[in-house]
Amino acid sequence: MDKNLATQRLVDQFVEMAKIASPSRKEGKFAAYMKKELEALGFSVEFDTAGEKVGGDTGNLIATLPGSKTAEPLMFCCHMDTVLPCEGIQPIIDGDVIRTDGTTILSGDDKAGIAAIVEAIRRIRERKVEHGLLQVVLTICEEVGMYGSKGLDYSKIKAKRAFIFDSSGAIGKIVVQGPAKDVIKAVVHGRSAHAGLAPEKGISAIQVAARAIDKMTLLRIDEETTANLGTISGGMATNIVAEQVEVVAEARSLLNEKLDKQSGHMKECFEQAAREYGASVDVSIDRSYAAFQLSPDTPAVKQCVEAMQRLGLEPKLQSTGGGSDCNVFNGHGITAVDLAIGMTDVHSKQESIKISDMETVTRLVESIIEHNK
Repeated sequence: MDKNLATQRLVDQFVEMAKIASPSRKEGKFAAYMKKELEALGFSVEFDTAGEKVGGDTGNLIATLPGSKTAEPLMFCCHMDTVLPCEGIQPIIDGDVIRTDGTTILSGDDKAGIAAIVEAIRRIRERKVEHGLLQVVLTICEEVGMYGSKGLDYSKIKAKRAFIFDSSGAIGKIVVQGPAKDVIKAVVHGRSAHAGLAPEKGISAIQVAARAIDKMTLLRIDEETTANLGTISGGMATNIVAEQVEVVAEARSLLNEKLDKQSGHMKECFEQAAREYGASVDVSIDRSYAAFQLSPDTPAVKQCVEAMQRLGLEPKLQSTGGGSDCNVFNGHGITAVDLAIGMTDVHSKQESIKISDMETVTRLVESIIEHNK
């Protein structure tokens, strides 16, 4: 097919995808659309039950295309859900840029990645390029906690290398290191009393929480570790000594042992403050996902670097402070890298992506598949 026509087909499909609203837990309509598109390319498509666990209307989409040659099975992954507002998206094409009309997001995060993967495989099929087994996994609920990848039926995944197209920034960025994250929840139990008549009979849970927070090391801990207080709630009225307060926080680190130390520090601050005031506290620490780090010699990383070099791109191995499906896959024994696709101002009404970047990502996927051994 003529290059310009192929690029136009890519753009047309992305625009079509963007117009299908798919907020977290309501990806069903878009999933049905993708099932038809992938089946038309020869994939067998099935859904797991991850959606049932989170109150969603569909599970993760798992598509498999048998190989025409013996080669390492590969998985290409994006998430189907988008942030709000995503109803009535009307993409505007302005030269080389696709942007929103200013009333919604664009949903390039992550439909630009999906469009590029589909178009790349379409071109591979049209050129009759021999390839190994390919899987396309489109997850649900990534934006609200990676619940799709966490609940994925891994018994259906044949590939041990995954390429995730879900990072903003210039094409060439390869995310090879990501942090672990803990969610810390503390419920402080004080004792209520009338604040005007007998405040000395009470123990203020708010005061206990404040003392604990004052003792904490927070925000940027070091170049690898962060911590933040997210929400504080509790108390009933100004004339009642607060009996209970709930604090929800998070901590992240590129090193699991540093995260253990930071989360333990925050827990100890709550427990020490409770002892000081004669209160009690229940602290839970939930590991949302583990850290990962891939060396430059990792086969999946080398495949990305070599594919980029073939296209004249400059590969840049980077770490990130955010979490993604990449963390979860690596935690399940699948070597996964996250690749930038050029999207900008994601999660906002100013979101945009360049057509030329989408075309480059498409050719990158083609190159990875075509030269896979």
